[in-house]
Amino acid sequence: MSTFFGKTGIPRQLLWGYIGIMIFMMGDGIEQGWLSPYLVDRGMTVEQSAMLFTVYGITIAISAWFSGVLAEGLGVKRTMALGLLLYCLGTVGFVGYGLPDLQYTTMLLTYALRGFGYPLFAYSFLVWIAYVSPQQQLGRAVGWFWFVFTGGLNVLGAYYSSWALDRFGHLNTLWTSLFWALLGACFALLFNKSNVKGSGAAGSQAKELLKGLTIVKEEPKVLLGGIVRIINTTAQFAFPVFLPMYMARHGFDTMQWLKIWGTIFTANIIFNLIFGFVGDRLGWRNTIMWFGGVGCALTTLLFFYAPQLSGGSFALTMAAGVLWGACLAGYVPLSALVPSLVKKDKGAAMAILNLGAGLPVFVGPAIVGLCIGAIGDEGVIWVLAGLYVISAILTRFITLPDNAKTLHHHTIKNEQYA
Repeated sequence: MSTFFGKTGIPRQLLWGYIGIMIFMMGDGIEQGWLSPYLVDRGMTVEQSAMLFTVYGITIAISAWFSGVLAEGLGVKRTMALGLLLYCLGTVGFVGYGLPDLQYTTMLLTYALRGFGYPLFAYSFLVWIAYVSPQQQLGRAVGWFWFVFTGGLNVLGAYYSSWALDRFGHLNTLWTSLFWALLGACFALLFNKSNVKGSGAAGSQAKELLKGLTIVKEEPKVLLGGIVRIINTTAQFAFPVFLPMYMARHGFDTMQWLKIWGTIFTANIIFNLIFGFVGDRLGWRNTIMWFGGVGCALTTLLFFYAPQLSGGSFALTMAAGVLWGACLAGYVPLSALVPSLVKKDKGAAMAILNLGAGLPVFVGPAIVGLCIGAIGDEGVIWVLAGLYVISAILTRFITLPDNAKTLHHHTIKNEQYA
């Protein structure tokens, strides 16, 4: 059994945590593929829908930044439990009070509260991984994290909602997200016995929060990593705001869109694992630059133009989407590269990376809301493709000591010259 964990790169003591993350994120991802068109069908504008997701994304970004430093200050399990509480309170407010009568102000406030939840729960777990994983397995360990994270959020969430909407309706489907979140928390917090304990002292926690800012001055490459991480999934959170309506104009209904979206991220989670291994062998930076940045730039355009070029072919549009989802996984080694830039304060480095993971939930819808009225669907797509090119250029400057491909290679070099 120990050989299995060694080969796969999964830290043995965190297995139940990985399972819990997947189940929790499935609950969180239930509405991602259909909430925007549902709200527009009920009378809201695309800009109002984009604003809702933008406010939600702001709180996710704040929570994502706090997750790394709180995990070090309070301990991982306490931080994850806090995330669960905020998620449940926000869900009850949004589904129970805001959504039924489209009370927009209530929807904004409660959906924002809900946004504080999953980063504290899920991204704190990345700090856990960074501390307990052997360096030579870190790329694979974070690959497995993004496998379960994305598998829950975008795959199981999409496929489950495509099944549940017909049987339960929109509001009741959203209520079931509480069940999945609580079930995932049981696996991650109760079944999982390992923990990274925090310092507990208020002064220490304040110091850790400060490190989350000062780390970018001490190591500017960490800041570059955070920017690249923002660009990584900006399109992922921009697409659901406007692409379902664009696809509908080319003959795809909501259920077909959910199947496309779910299949895209089925491919993505498979390649999350593949690029975890590829990054450990070909180099973290090379993988991010070429497969992530350049690959996503090209496939973003291909996915958008596929319905037009193929005459509305479902299969060809799906195939183009799958290619984009595969290239999106090329950024996976970033979660190994960034904490490896520092010898200590890995929680602070992860805080910047987690902030970069949270900001796209705000940046993606914001780009749509700001640009779609002026430059349309096509213009938004070119903006997103251009951002991917910029990320490839920035990654060129995120180098490890001695220009090593991975930290493991750097260790080997030092041993050779010792």
